[in-house]
Parts: sequence; structure tokens; C-alpha cells
Amino acid sequence: MLGEGDSGYADRMLAMKSAFTVHEVQQLARSINSVLRVPDIQTALLALQNNPDAQLLAGGTDLLLEAQRSGSGDSVAVVDVTGIAGFRDIDDAGDHWRIAGGVTHNQVVRHDALRASALPLAQACLEIGSPQLRNRATLAGNIATASPANDSISALMALNAAIEVSYLDDADTIATNNVPIREFFTGFRQTVLQPGQLISAILVPKLADGERGLWVKLGLRKAQAISVVHAGIVLELDEDGAVESVALAMGSIAPTVVMIDAIDHVVGSQLEDTAISAAAQSVAASISPITDGRATADYRRNTVVTLIERSLRALRDDAQASMWPVDPPTLSSDDELATVRVGATSFDRDDSVTIAVNGKDVSSGGATGTLLDWVRDQAGLTGMKEGCAEGECGACTMLVDGAAVMSCLVTAAQVDGHAVTTVEGLDHPIQQAFVDDFAVQCGFCIPGFLMSGARLIDECPTPSTEQIQLGLSGNLCRCTGYYPITQAVRDAAVEVRTS
Repeated sequence: MLGEGDSGYADRMLAMKSAFTVHEVQQLARSINSVLRVPDIQTALLALQNNPDAQLLAGGTDLLLEAQRSGSGDSVAVVDVTGIAGFRDIDDAGDHWRIAGGVTHNQVVRHDALRASALPLAQACLEIGSPQLRNRATLAGNIATASPANDSISALMALNAAIEVSYLDDADTIATNNVPIREFFTGFRQTVLQPGQLISAILVPKLADGERGLWVKLGLRKAQAISVVHAGIVLELDEDGAVESVALAMGSIAPTVVMIDAIDHVVGSQLEDTAISAAAQSVAASISPITDGRATADYRRNTVVTLIERSLRALRDDAQASMWPVDPPTLSSDDELATVRVGATSFDRDDSVTIAVNGKDVSSGGATGTLLDWVRDQAGLTGMKEGCAEGECGACTMLVDGAAVMSCLVTAAQVDGHAVTTVEGLDHPIQQAFVDDFAVQCGFCIPGFLMSGARLIDECPTPSTEQIQLGLSGNLCRCTGYYPITQAVRDAAVEVRTS
């Protein structure tokens, strides 16, 4: 047998290595070796200053997912800012909203006054992920990740928002700098944020009298879709309805979300169909869209025409809010979304956490692992399943302080001192309804559906079909076709109301 002296040995070894390279989901994930939960922004900034390699953990839905996909097998320390007092506040600052750095997308969705005065942002937040993800994922995190497909960015750029960046000065006191969001992104997944800095708030101007705004998206499915194209548009109209100014931001077409100047063709018009058509064609001609796994450049360019035409007609007809669902469910409440545990606590990998699981305190190690793994391996409750490990399928849905979350994207340390409900602790008519309506087949996804469905009924006692579809949009089933599941939710809701 020929060995290392053979002239083709190196090439054959390289070919064999390539042939046996595993898929990214089979590679070693990047583990978390410690979690520092901080009580205030200054402590967070000091922690980042002392450990430049540490990463901020807010919602964690991006950070934990990227760790799973890293394939590096190394470890990282994280600074958890979810316990900072006031970090989940939305404050009315007169002509603008101050949205603190820990505010979740569902907090924006539930905030009626914010939606009325900054509609494009609310529309974008409703399209991000699923209800379970929106209960954890933060607006600031969507900005900091800086993907051109991140939906909220185009809405914020069209609204001319600013990013409040906090850092420590030479005396280790907090200083801030407001950066226009249109200047915040420097490249693909790159921002002006420097080591030791964090996003402490987003400043969102309210739409003034005479201004109308809209956010739109094209995806490949109705829920949990990464955008093929997304766009935020804000028009300023004079008293006669003529366009005085227009701001258009578009994402998923370039390495960053970009402002589009070609839309200025409608300035001075009253948005007649001919002006709208000319503007849409001009926008399509002005862009050089990317080709990726979701769409070709030509497909994006062609669909942009339809997207812009429909958007401008809706704004002309003052119908920008016509597609907003009636009382969209969030699988949470205002109180649950704002729940924080204030106080500095540090957890290493094997440290113990205490969580009230189904009404009983359970203390066990494994603090830096996922909540799903902790519940299954440490608490010994195996009803909740891991389907995708990336927040897509909903099989691992649990309730944390009453809010539905994807437990595969939450660390156990983040839930220390909080209350968790799993399917073993569920006592709800929806369980019998799933049996009666033949909503159970293979059963793998059912625990997650039961948790989401029960929380949906608690939030929406008489759920419409639209509310059921929105409420269950984070749960995937490969067997039933959803019709018996939907019926089971309806029947369970009737039982709850009449019992």
C-alpha cells in the first residue's frame, strides 16, 4: 500500500477529509462558559471593559443560534442585560419614543400608542419570527446583528430613528452618543459600535401631521420567513395631498439596508397611478439586488415594482393600517413581557440555578446550558421536545412567567428565580380537545402546540381564525395539516368559556 511518500497522498487525504466533513448542525457548537447578570448599564459596560471577548445577551435568540452554528467548539462569556431596571421601558418623549435597549418586539406590537404614531415599526416587529421569539428577541438586538434581512431596520431608517449608544468615559461614568440609524451600519453585519459599547435605547420620531408611513415585506411563507425584500416608506403630504418628501429604505437587496433616492419621482405628485408606476419602475432600475438562497436578483428586481406600487397606493388611500390584524396575540401580557429580576448574579457552567418548575422550586446545575436541556436533564421532565434547536419548530415551547418562549434559545441562568410551566404542569381543556378532534398523530410537536394553544386561549378567549393562525405560527406540524389543531383550539376555547 502506498503511504505518505506517495506523491498523491496529500491530495487523497484532503479529498477524504472533504468527503467526511459534517454538516454545520453536526459540528461542535460554541458553548457558554459563564453568564453574568447585571443590575445596571454601568455594571454591564464595566464587564465588557474587563472582558473584551464577552458578548451581550439580551433576548439571546440570535446569539444562542449563532453559537449553535459556529462549529468552533470554543466557549464564550456573556453579559446578561435582561435584569437591568428600566431596560424594558417604552417612554413617550414628546415628539419621539424612547425605546430602551431591552424592549422586545412583542412589547412594540402590544403598544397601541406607539403603533398609532410609528406604524411602520409595529408592522415590522409583528413580522419578526414567531410569538415565542418576539417575547424574547429585542429591537436593539435586531439592530446590533445588522443583517440586511433584519426587518425592523428598514422601518427605523424610514422613520429617521437614532440609536443611543452608551459607553464609559475616562472616569468610568456612563456617556451617551446618539447615532442616526442611517449612519449606523458600515457593512454586512457591521456597525459603528466599538468594543465596550452597547445600545441603550432607540429614539423613534413620531409621524407628524401630514405624514404617513408603511412597512411591507415579501417572504417565501406566511410566518417565520426571512425577507426576500422588505421596505419602510414614509411620505409627507401637503394640504392638497401632494407629496412633499418621501423616505424609502429597503432591505434584503444589498449587504446593508439602504435608502433609495429614486422614489423621489413622486415628489410633487398626488400619487396618481402614472406617477406611482413611474416611481416603482425607477426604484427597480436603481437597485442592484443580490442573488442568494431565497431569490435571484432578477426576481427581487421584478417584485420590487409590485411592492412599491401597492405600498404607494395604500399610502395615497390612507389604507396603510388596513392589513393590521385585530388584536394580534403575543402569547404574553404586558406584565409578563416587562418581568425582570434585578440584581447582579454570576453563573459558571456547572453552577446551580433555582427555577419554579410547574409550581415547585427545583435547584440543579447546568446554569449555562439551554432551559430546554436543563428541564429535561436536570429537572427530569422530558415532555418538551427539541425539534430544530434554532427556534423554528416550537416543539420546545414553555411558559416563562406566563409568556411563551422557545426554550432552546434561552439559557437556564436567565431563568434563575423565575417560574416555568412545561406540558407536565399544564391542566387545560385543550389537552382533551386535541384527543377528541384527532389533532394528535406522531405526537412530537404536540407538547409545544398545547403550550402555545393554552396561552393563546388565555389571551384571546374567543379566538378568531386569524388569531389562531398568528398564535400558532411558531409551531410546526408535519402530520395533521393544522385543520384538526385549529379546531381543537376553537373547541377548547368554548370549553373554557362555558365551564
